[in-house]
Amino acid sequence: MRRAALALLLATVLAPATAPAQTAPATAASQSPFTYEKLMVPMRDGARLETVILRPRDAKGPLPILFQRTPYGVPQAAPPAVPASFAALVKDGYIFVFQSMRGRFGSDGKFTLSTAVTPKGPDEATDAYDAIDWLVKNLPGNNGRVGMWGISYPGFAAAIPLARPHPALKATSPQAAWIDYWQNDDLHRWGALRLSYMADWVYSLQADKGDAGEFTYDSVDTYDFFLRAGSVEALEKRYVQGKSAMITALIEHPNHDEFYTSQRWADALGKTTVPTLNVAGYWDQEDPWGSWQIFRKQRQNDPNNLSQMVAGPWAHGTWSRPGEHKLGSIDYKVDSSTRFVEEIQAPFFRHWLHGKGAPPQGLVNSFQSGSWTWRRYDRWPLAEATATTLWLRADGSISWQAPAPGEGCRSYVSDPANPVPFRERPISPTYPRPEWRWWEAADQRFVDHRPDVLSYVSAPLDADVTVTGEILAQLQAATSGTDSDFVVKLIDVFPDDYEKLDNAAPLGAYPRQLNGYQLPVAMEVRRGRFLKSDVTPQPLVPGQVTAWDVPLREHDHVFKKGHRIMVQVQSSWFPVIDRNPQKFVPNIAKAAPEDFVRAEQQVCPGSKIVLPVVR
Repeated sequence: MRRAALALLLATVLAPATAPAQTAPATAASQSPFTYEKLMVPMRDGARLETVILRPRDAKGPLPILFQRTPYGVPQAAPPAVPASFAALVKDGYIFVFQSMRGRFGSDGKFTLSTAVTPKGPDEATDAYDAIDWLVKNLPGNNGRVGMWGISYPGFAAAIPLARPHPALKATSPQAAWIDYWQNDDLHRWGALRLSYMADWVYSLQADKGDAGEFTYDSVDTYDFFLRAGSVEALEKRYVQGKSAMITALIEHPNHDEFYTSQRWADALGKTTVPTLNVAGYWDQEDPWGSWQIFRKQRQNDPNNLSQMVAGPWAHGTWSRPGEHKLGSIDYKVDSSTRFVEEIQAPFFRHWLHGKGAPPQGLVNSFQSGSWTWRRYDRWPLAEATATTLWLRADGSISWQAPAPGEGCRSYVSDPANPVPFRERPISPTYPRPEWRWWEAADQRFVDHRPDVLSYVSAPLDADVTVTGEILAQLQAATSGTDSDFVVKLIDVFPDDYEKLDNAAPLGAYPRQLNGYQLPVAMEVRRGRFLKSDVTPQPLVPGQVTAWDVPLREHDHVFKKGHRIMVQVQSSWFPVIDRNPQKFVPNIAKAAPEDFVRAEQQVCPGSKIVLPVVR
């Protein structure tokens, strides 16, 4: 999330500001298609927020404002050319406004990462309201209509004004936004802490007001680093040392308590009155869940059908990069992102802010993986999607048929001292290396056949299987410990003859070919202590088989004829997820070294994957 949102949006031509600059350099200003102005915009409590105005030089007549609020720094100069990522928007004509959030870069105040909507503010919703109010009243040449958009944190910042919208806010597009820090986006997955991302992202936002808060590793392999660091509390004491209030709060609030629920801003959403284009990536490695939940919440009271959803086989923000045609190593040879920015995003803002043309059609527009085609759905979930069960069998197979009575369990030993890595080692830091972007699409053969990973695989499919909607894993599982995690992966296994094998490929290219590729379609973790309550965790009964639901979110994917369906089950996912000690303790973040114990895990008859199959 850090830096990526601004870089993707502006195609790297506008770097985050490192120091306030009131005017752009003369050479840049004379060459740019935009004029540049930096202002300090007042808020209701007197704080002033650093704000940059990029106005098209050839502007004719009043223009709408496209407004983005960000913690990653505003442009420090006008771009020398129109960035490809919003060229389609520039054609229609907007005054582009970028604002540093409270407490970031040149803005007054303290940056807390809070998402709360308070009665009177100040908070991110009131700051957006106050900024819009000031802009429409004080920016010359605007037509009184404001749109907001952004990816990641700016996506959240484009969403939270919906809780208290200004009358001039006529359209917004929250992209990779979020609603609940404890749930399935940046900081947790179903209460399991996102360890490495906490260090790399949260620390960077609070250790320094600008962009100098890099987390420092003393190992080339972050897997080794986090393993040596021990508990999260020990990590904080040695490396963070109080520089991030949010990291301290994450340690002190391990359960889904008021610290999180009071910040669940989407609870304040009422009737949908602002047209909203929600955007999510099915392979978004940071925020895959929140935009779907905003869409779901809005649809509960949306009589005029103002909320729409767009999703595709994208990593975090890659839908904004025209020319995108790859899912990690898989080249699907269709320019999915250009279609989004030119035929969906641009018409959306054109209609609602300029009053021209039709808005994008369809409730959900999905670029379907596997078939690699755009689909338009006028309802969600699909009426024709049938909940269909795939059973995990004791012999390691997957079957559409339920197991016969008497089948046994499969087992493995989970060792916190040797956790399953979430991607191939050595594991680089989240930023700035590129490996992070596509780890959720990485070939899972790197852990297949580990003794602590169970793999189940179907026979080659005799026909395409189209899966559109929410996927759910339902394990019948047991552990010899008193706490445990189970990670479930739904995988599309490509045929061994998928492409012609290139034996002359250069060193390192041979294993990167797609023959036998194990493409993860959906992956998630569920922590045992929270199965009965996410507020009051409870220990597990050793050896007792327990129903273990693992929601796998919305997807739209075709398992092609000749492919196989695989499910992998494991009990660690390190260091993207913190280690469960497998002994119940009041707070995992404070677990002592002796609390981390080996445990025998069992996956038993009745375990299944429920797929929304469209026939």
